[in-house]
This record gives sequence, structure tokens and C-alpha cells, in this order.
Amino acid sequence: MNASPRAHDKDTLDQQTLNRAYARWAPIYDVVFGAVFDSGRKASIESAEQVGGRILDVGIGTGISLMDFSRGNRIVGVDISEPMLRRARRRVIEADLDNVECLAVMDAERLGFPDNFFDVVVAQYVITAVPNPEGTLDEFARVLRPGGEIVLVNHIGAENGPRRLFEQCFAPLARRLGWRPEFPYRRLTDWAARNGSVRVIERRPMPPLGHFALIRFARV
Repeated sequence: MNASPRAHDKDTLDQQTLNRAYARWAPIYDVVFGAVFDSGRKASIESAEQVGGRILDVGIGTGISLMDFSRGNRIVGVDISEPMLRRARRRVIEADLDNVECLAVMDAERLGFPDNFFDVVVAQYVITAVPNPEGTLDEFARVLRPGGEIVLVNHIGAENGPRRLFEQCFAPLARRLGWRPEFPYRRLTDWAARNGSVRVIERRPMPPLGHFALIRFARV
């Protein structure tokens, strides 16, 4: 029997490390990452709204993306970090975002929603920052209706060259900060092939300098 991907995942992140990292980032996240992630965030929302309907935003964080969703869509946001979600809830109240159905503390690998519940699942800068990426993606596929889409925006590791060497050297520190810089694209395509219910329909480079990518999966 083949071992699970997680069994060979030498770069596994543990949840306690992630929780500490998120609590540290919460007060300054928008200032530090808001501009850097702006292009990818808006591109993922634009892709999600081409499908529309009920949209699950996994890793909603401080809720910075909530301001960009159309009021015509119903948004559910989840995050593992309560300090992050407190800021998101304040944002919903202050901006009177009546299209936000729910914000909840939730583990992305154990979503508390029924099968086929969402039209779109969006995860911005999440997949390289969860302990079990493949298990998390399985959950995304489970709660997605047939014909729906999973929209990811994430850093994708370089396959060769100086950037790959840098990512490998930087990896130990990055994991302490809460993410994997060397995450290869083939983990996503291998997962899709194993899962069998989704297929990749787009991979698009994102700023800055193509270090990030937007990846869309369709539920078949």
C-alpha cells in the first residue's frame, strides 16, 4: 500500500506553531501583507465571482478580502485563528457587510459543513500554511458542489535555479513563521489526480515577479 503524502512530508507544520504565528501576525497582518497580496487576492475573488453564489473563503484572516466581494454573493469565512477573526468581525460590523453569512473558527482540514454545500471555495495564501495540504484540499472538494470551483492563490516553489536554492535555505525559518516557501506545484496536480473529483483548469502567475500563482480546479 502506498504511504500517504503526509507520511513523506518532511516540511510538515504543526498546529501549535501555526497558532502562535497567526496570533503574532494578527495586529499587523494588513499593514505587512495587504499590498503584497493585493493582486492575488483580487484576482482570486474575480475568478470566484465568475461562478458566484455561496462562496467559502478559507483562511479569511482579518477579513481584508471581504471588502472586495460583490454584495450579490453570500460569503462564509473560516479561520483557525480567533485573534484574526476578531478583526474580521469588526470589519463586517463597521462596513455593514450584510452579504457575510458567517465567520467561524474552524480547522480547514475538518470543515463543519455538509457535502456539496458551496458554489466556490477560495483559499488565499493558505495551502502552504496548513499541516496537511492534501487533506485540506480533500475537504475543499467535499464541500464543493459538482460544477463548482476551488480557487487558490499561493506561493509555488521554484523547480530549479537560484530561487529554489534560496527557498530551501529559507525553509526552516519560514516554517517558524507559518508557511512553506518550497511547496512544489506537482503536489497540487498529484492531489487532483488522486482525488479524482476535480481537474485543474487554470494556472496563472501572479505578482510580485510571478512568485505566486492562481490555480483553479473544477469539480467534475
